[in-house]
Amino acid sequence: MFKRLILTACALLMFSSSGAFAQETLDAAPPPETTQVILETTAGDITVAIEIERAPITAANFLKYVDEGRFDGIVFYRAMQLDWGDQPNGLVQAGTQYDPKRILPPIAHERTTETGVLHLRGALSMARNEPGTATGDFSIMLQDQPGMNADPENPDPNWQEGYAAFGYVIEGMEIIEAIHAAPTDPDKGEGWMKGQMLAEPVVIVKARRANIAEP
Repeated sequence: MFKRLILTACALLMFSSSGAFAQETLDAAPPPETTQVILETTAGDITVAIEIERAPITAANFLKYVDEGRFDGIVFYRAMQLDWGDQPNGLVQAGTQYDPKRILPPIAHERTTETGVLHLRGALSMARNEPGTATGDFSIMLQDQPGMNADPENPDPNWQEGYAAFGYVIEGMEIIEAIHAAPTDPDKGEGWMKGQMLAEPVVIVKARRANIAEP
């Protein structure tokens, strides 16, 4: 009987140890690979981590705009205010605004249910009309926006797809908040975006990868 108890205790110890080892292995798993980009703006610098591993299509598109200088001189032009939840809440938007000299072809849509890159505070997300029409405009979240994630249960096909998040602000959220708080022009914008256009857009003077020094 005593021998059997010893064997049982040993088995439990081995099970506990293996479970702890498995958890340690999970905890030690490397984070998804990202590439950092610095957005040098007239309001200050913003550093973002672009999810090249989890959202490869959307990330590659954003980095192509960066590497080819297509974001140099564009502006943050929109600040959407939301009066619910933690404040400040809403998003800011920047991009090429369909400038034919800057725009690249639309990219395939990456659902958040596939990438795992969610619309949390500081998330970068592609602006679009229909899924698969995103080009060179993007938004940055002031707070978590779960309603922008893909929702397979939603009866509306558009919201089933959601928006494609592809990175996060890691430095400079105070700059994003300052842009969001800037005055808007009540006469600018069309449709439901009227009144959300910044009276004085904030210029992205240069966008560059963080590991590439300025000349």
